[in-house]
Amino acid sequence: MEHLKIASDNYVAFTFFIGTMAMMAASVFFFFELNNTSPKWRTSVLVSGLITFIAAVHYYYMRGYNLETGDSPTFFRYVDWILTVPLMCVEFYLITKKAGAKIGLLWKLIAASLIMLLTGYVGEVLNRDASVLWGVLSGAAYFYIVYLIWFGEVATLAQNAGPQVAKATRVLAWFVLVGWAIYPLGYILGTPGGLFGVQLVADPQAAAHAMDIVYNIADAINKIGFGLVIYALSRKED
Repeated sequence: MEHLKIASDNYVAFTFFIGTMAMMAASVFFFFELNNTSPKWRTSVLVSGLITFIAAVHYYYMRGYNLETGDSPTFFRYVDWILTVPLMCVEFYLITKKAGAKIGLLWKLIAASLIMLLTGYVGEVLNRDASVLWGVLSGAAYFYIVYLIWFGEVATLAQNAGPQVAKATRVLAWFVLVGWAIYPLGYILGTPGGLFGVQLVADPQAAAHAMDIVYNIADAINKIGFGLVIYALSRKED
């Protein structure tokens, strides 16, 4: 298994390894804290644990795939996102449910997240020559989620759910606005369309490596950070 060892200069594989361990540690923490969590917040903390657990499993496989082939595990990454990103959107519904959030809001968030991911996958894998077009479509779905969270139903409901929920929702909204914005950077680095037709990294292999590093760092920050905000809310809100 010599080929599965991480070389000291293999920064891509190193970020996959760190991502695996960080997600796994976060999952153990969230699951172990369930019994110490108020019943009304238990589902939210459970979902946080599921998000990081699913990510840990995928990162374990992505690390192995990358070490064996040297390629970017794009397919496995999108499978991970299709499972975890809608769950992150579910968190907004769960924490605003007591303020009257309807099931329709949940489906809006899930649908927008799936459109964002599926169009991104088409542009990054299936139709790379039209990556700019698919990137714009993916971006439109992303900005719809941003609108709902910052100015739409989620923002209104959060204000009516109490100061702690409102504060937590605003922090999560910043994760979506700033943290999730890292993913388009990875998309730009890794697709032929680049930034409005300008390829930022000329070497395709270097572009793929840069994309993986950006995605790995963003995943760890966003998924673990989301869960920690939910966990903090469950401790402040009775």
